[in-house]
Amino acid sequence: MPHTTASVEISSIASQQDADAFRALNEEWITRLFSMEEGDRVLLGDPFGHVVEPGGDVLLARDEDGTVLGGVALLRYPDDVFELTKMGVLPAAQGRGVGRRLVSAAIARARELGCTRLFLGSHSSLAPAIHLYEEAGFVHTTRDRLPLDGQYYDRADVFMELK
Repeated sequence: MPHTTASVEISSIASQQDADAFRALNEEWITRLFSMEEGDRVLLGDPFGHVVEPGGDVLLARDEDGTVLGGVALLRYPDDVFELTKMGVLPAAQGRGVGRRLVSAAIARARELGCTRLFLGSHSSLAPAIHLYEEAGFVHTTRDRLPLDGQYYDRADVFMELK
């Protein structure tokens, strides 16, 4: 049965099973399109410790039977700045509005967490994702205008900020 947005629930991760599903979802698209980097392994290896405990959140989209269809993380930086990161939707669920719902929920959740600035890094080959971000109100910027000290993902060549 095809997944529809009407039957999609979005909620914060709450268990190790959720964390494992989030890791598997991201490892699938990252290894299919790019390669895993140390930052990926660290964040995905412990999203509670690296995202949730420092004041961010990880949101998962599930269908009516609980299957994880997609996920996104909100990584907290100093001064209530957040990064929207690790956004992914299962290939079988793409094109059904799951990503749109996740981005909208992430923006709302970032605001609930006191976000003063929301940014992301992506790759130019991910045109559908970039279009989705643009539709949500993100605008293109340059890496040097973002609060990125030191190493960032090698694959990132597109940087955006919510206006």
